[in-house]
Amino acid sequence: MAETINKQVISILGGTGKEGKGLAYQWTKAGHKVIIGSRSLEKAQAAADEINQKLAEFTSQQVGGMENSNAAAECSIAVLTVPFSAHVAMLESLKGKLDGKLLIDVTVPLVPPKVTRVQLPPAGSAALETRSILGDGLQIASAFQNISYENLWNDKLTECEVLVTGTSKETREIVVGLVKDAGLIGWDAGPLENSVVAEGLTSVLIGINKQFSTDGSGIRITGVHR
Repeated sequence: MAETINKQVISILGGTGKEGKGLAYQWTKAGHKVIIGSRSLEKAQAAADEINQKLAEFTSQQVGGMENSNAAAECSIAVLTVPFSAHVAMLESLKGKLDGKLLIDVTVPLVPPKVTRVQLPPAGSAALETRSILGDGLQIASAFQNISYENLWNDKLTECEVLVTGTSKETREIVVGLVKDAGLIGWDAGPLENSVVAEGLTSVLIGINKQFSTDGSGIRITGVHR
């Protein structure tokens, strides 16, 4: 498995929700500098304060809070964790601001109320929609769609693993390393076009969670020597 070589400055844009806070918590514990971004500075700082309270028993390093545009400017790696309904608007606001950087899109194209039905956008997937809007001036990866917030925020042991797709082999290697830093196992799942698989699986897993009254179903790769 790949590992991150250097500690990164990671901005989680639209990061005040559950998934964003869970990733921020794990990556800060691993030694990365993490910034929570939001349209509202107050919301970003409130989310950062909540994460820092939880981090206090592990590290003196703290998460910061900024407006999205400032967070995008400060980072080497951006992570997008917005609901699909806000996806296009967020991307339009980021045009040109992430050129030369790496963006990890965690977005799942869920369309309430039928969230257990796979409903992919015209571009083919949320990650491909990201590429169509932001262009080729940055590297784009897709990951973490099949990991529940509970496993990130509560340090729950999990057998769930992460499929990583992206626009280059190097990009995928970096993100697989960040998956490891979040306490999980990641797999290079190929080019960004393959993001359709992980995004679609989320609706399947939500349906399984409902059937079995759980919140932690996921995927695991078998038959591979570890």
